[in-house]
Amino acid sequence: MFAILCLVLSIVFIVVATAKWKMHPFLALLLASFLFGIITGLPLDQLVSAVNEGFGGTLKSIGIVIICGTIIGTFLEKTGGAQSLADGALKITGKKNVPLAMGIVGYIVSMPVFCDSGFVILSPLNKALSKTAKISLAGGAIALSLGLYATHTMVPPTPGPVAAAGILGADLGYVIGIGALVSVVALLASWLFAVLVASKTYISPEDDMLVDTVPEKTAPAGKRPGMLKSLLPIIFPLILIVISSVCKLTVELEKGADPGMILKVIYFLGQPAVALLLGVGMAMLLPEKLNSEMISGNGWIGHAILASASILVITGAGGAFGQVLRASGIAEQLGNSMKDMNLGIWLPFIIAAAIKTAQGSSTVAIITTAGLMAPMLEPMGLTGNMSKALVVVAIGAGSMVVSHANDSYFWVVTQFSNMSLKQGFKLQSLGTLIEGTVAAFTVWIISLFTV
Repeated sequence: MFAILCLVLSIVFIVVATAKWKMHPFLALLLASFLFGIITGLPLDQLVSAVNEGFGGTLKSIGIVIICGTIIGTFLEKTGGAQSLADGALKITGKKNVPLAMGIVGYIVSMPVFCDSGFVILSPLNKALSKTAKISLAGGAIALSLGLYATHTMVPPTPGPVAAAGILGADLGYVIGIGALVSVVALLASWLFAVLVASKTYISPEDDMLVDTVPEKTAPAGKRPGMLKSLLPIIFPLILIVISSVCKLTVELEKGADPGMILKVIYFLGQPAVALLLGVGMAMLLPEKLNSEMISGNGWIGHAILASASILVITGAGGAFGQVLRASGIAEQLGNSMKDMNLGIWLPFIIAAAIKTAQGSSTVAIITTAGLMAPMLEPMGLTGNMSKALVVVAIGAGSMVVSHANDSYFWVVTQFSNMSLKQGFKLQSLGTLIEGTVAAFTVWIISLFTV
């Protein structure tokens, strides 16, 4: 309980420091990381190592993605490409259905693509749609964020559900079927939350930190790139990542076998950093005439990189905070304290939710909970294919609850959507709580008829 109390106090410190004292989130998160580690008795050398590993590890996985995504977003905005995308999309969905459009796009994209990368890639589209529809940026941003979460945590081939299925011996086909059904219900809940709650919080799509740092005006309508050309910098990286993921899932190779040159190239191009870099190349085709000033340190690319710096350091600090929490062993403490509770199919959800809330990583929450649940399946009578699949999906539902200050994804969503910390807790954290809980209820209802 002492570790839990320290976690609560750490979150309170971050909120007070950033909201009341106006401290930069990077410094608040870094101080919280060190204070939590020192107070809970984490050895000082391990504490420093955890901070460095968390900060560097987070940026290692999404740093280049964030920078490249920022550059693509700037080119889309300044050439008018984002506006072309928005006009085309709104013709299909209607001006009042931006959250639904973003939720569905996020739901599809996150099956092969990690949430962080998907949100960075699609954020410019949400901003353009919101600006054209003259609505709050918050509704589409939260619909996109929660849409990405729905499949990321519950539907293979994302790594978390695949790993949990392997640990628990669940049939992947059953997991995909149940996960798809439950995730659709979760998507509907998240869309309603985005429309009824998030859209009521007004965040101007005009207040774009990337655009405001670039002095040139947006291209007039007659000189804008067409919709298809504007779509390429976004869709091309996603296609590469999807192809790579599908090949990894379907191509079976013996251990140590050479995959061959074709697969090596596919895997290389499907790496998010490589795919997004190629997306930057596509973005450079958007201007009517690309000049050296645009790609210089004082031009569009230079300003985009400067603007991305704040997002990078905050996201990295969030990763450092989460890593310190993991190093403290708080996840295992919570899991072990709950595994003796007789809660049926709710047990994996509650354990995963507690671990996710405590240390920030959905994947860690899924894998840790699966390891704790594995020896309990037989005593609980959850040994059939359907039962094991329901446990996997219940764990995935719990791994959404809740995304807050110790989750790097929380900082990606808030920073790319111009949200304050208070707005982030109100929208992203509450949204993930509702989405995960609705998914858990859906699993429970299915279990009443199948287990």
